[in-house]
Amino acid sequence: MPVYNAPLLAIDAKETRRYAGLQKAATFDEEKILAACEDARLLAAPKGIWTVYDYDCQSQQIQAAHPCKIKGKKIAQHLNGCEKVIILAATVGEAIEAAVTRRFNEGEYSNAVIMDAAATAAVEQLADGMEKAIAPQMAAQGYLMKWRFSPGYGDWPLEQQPDLVRLAQANKINIHLSTSLMLIPRKSITAIIGLYRKQEGAIPNNKHGGCAHCQQKDCPSRKINSPQNRS
Repeated sequence: MPVYNAPLLAIDAKETRRYAGLQKAATFDEEKILAACEDARLLAAPKGIWTVYDYDCQSQQIQAAHPCKIKGKKIAQHLNGCEKVIILAATVGEAIEAAVTRRFNEGEYSNAVIMDAAATAAVEQLADGMEKAIAPQMAAQGYLMKWRFSPGYGDWPLEQQPDLVRLAQANKINIHLSTSLMLIPRKSITAIIGLYRKQEGAIPNNKHGGCAHCQQKDCPSRKINSPQNRS
């Protein structure tokens, strides 16, 4: 149950623009995006936590003290061939959300939207950083990692969010669930990463393909730049 506390040195302005739905707004003031990224960075309290479990592909079961059966065909296909899984949770805290709410209440709507997008980019960067930190540890044990998959992707139901919160021990970094299964703080994520044995000559299957495997084709945050993500 390692805890990850690396700081955010910068928030990706390009990703912030995408999450704000401004990919095609070429004339939008870039300085506003950069300012929102810096404001969000200064408010962020990044924390992550992760735990490794054995996994049975045939039964789609995470073999924890209280076993958890993974539901959904897409996630089952994604984890096919995996012997273990990592369950992780990450958050950038509540201060960013409070600042976004304050800006909305004060009528600064565009600034609030951009800062909210910067916070989303920040938590994704945090999870990316966790993956990079975990990968060498898993490689030393003979495992390669598949890209992370979260409840709500593809046909993996959001109703399994409580299982991931429990398995990641997300409460230890103050992540909880609302009655509607939304993560609190809102700028938090949970995810599963499959671990499979490295085989001679095998091509690693660890490139992130979340948008390509998600059924929400009209999502404004959908990545459309790479051929595998176009639809």
